[in-house]
Amino acid sequence: MTDEFFGWWTSLDESQQDALQVSIELLDEMEADLKSDKKGDAIEIAADIRQNLEKINHHGKRADGIVKNMLQHSRNTNAERQQTNINVLADEYLRLAYHGLRAKNKEFNTDIVTHFDNDLPQVNILAQDIGRVLINLYNNAFYSVQRKQETSPATYKPIVEVTTLLKGDMLQIKVKDNGVGIPDAIKQKIMQPFFTTKPTGEGTGLGLSLSYDIVVKGHGGHIDIESKEGEGAEFTILLPVE
Repeated sequence: MTDEFFGWWTSLDESQQDALQVSIELLDEMEADLKSDKKGDAIEIAADIRQNLEKINHHGKRADGIVKNMLQHSRNTNAERQQTNINVLADEYLRLAYHGLRAKNKEFNTDIVTHFDNDLPQVNILAQDIGRVLINLYNNAFYSVQRKQETSPATYKPIVEVTTLLKGDMLQIKVKDNGVGIPDAIKQKIMQPFFTTKPTGEGTGLGLSLSYDIVVKGHGGHIDIESKEGEGAEFTILLPVE
């Protein structure tokens, strides 16, 4: 994903939000016209609403096509799998994500706890792709505890934990936070493309979708989610050990 794409998608997302807001206002006007028996005006407003919805649908399909093409391109690259030390990879990207956030918000602090299994075997992966998955999960965890900190008493202590371990023939990477958590109503949606709980301009809705694609489709693994709203979330990446 390029910075240009993210900039384009952010502006597109804002454009869609504007179109939706205008449509809602037009519906209010149409309702008032119908109550006043101004059917001609209501029909004109209905045409405007249809145009807005067609615009949203067009942009949505366009964005979906771009992402699918980018995913297909990524699968066709010449990147090679390498035997990788997951502990080193997880630690490097954890520090990268945290320092990146601190560069944007120097007021933010959180405790970082790691539980790395030193007896893990190396795994044959596309290290850069798994690194992207990790940094996305880390960023989400930091964002979650940051949000909770904004509305919690001073006694709240934000914590992000990262754990690696071997369970059977699967290597596990767990990213856990004590942030705002994920409501049950949206747990099934968060891996879908373009679904985001973040405000407009702060999230693209692509991170977890691409993470799922990399782990599940690209590496034959799994991503599990456990969360309780208001108490935090835990994402578990499972990678097969060949």
